[in-house]
Amino acid sequence: MAQELPAGALEPEHVQRLLLSCQQAKKAAYCPYSRFPVGAALLTREGRIFSGCNVENACYSLGICAERTAIQKAISEGYKDFKAIAIASDLQEDFISPCGACRQVMREFGTDWAVYLTKPDGTYVVRTVQELLPTSFGPEDLQKRR
Repeated sequence: MAQELPAGALEPEHVQRLLLSCQQAKKAAYCPYSRFPVGAALLTREGRIFSGCNVENACYSLGICAERTAIQKAISEGYKDFKAIAIASDLQEDFISPCGACRQVMREFGTDWAVYLTKPDGTYVVRTVQELLPTSFGPEDLQKRR
């Protein structure tokens, strides 16, 4: 089922827990405009899971993606060290992938953690943040100023 597992990949039972959590989160999505529900489940290094869903707004730019919702919930509870995130949608043909803004927010917290891209049938692929956002800009780059 999983392909190209990154170093520090999750145990199968943890993967299942994460995948179920992102599917559950998708059910809470508020998406009256796109009708494209997305759920995310974020696993901290301490083993805590934070879920999130997309929340749209009539002023489109004010909406927020599921991945950023989950990350912001974790940050607001004092967690900043992440092990994995799983993303679920109703997309049938392809694995759901995070948008550019979400990739950059993920990057803020490291390049070396796992991103589980899923399909509704339960299949998934795993990538690292680094693989999804190569040659990225991160906090350490701010130290390179002259």
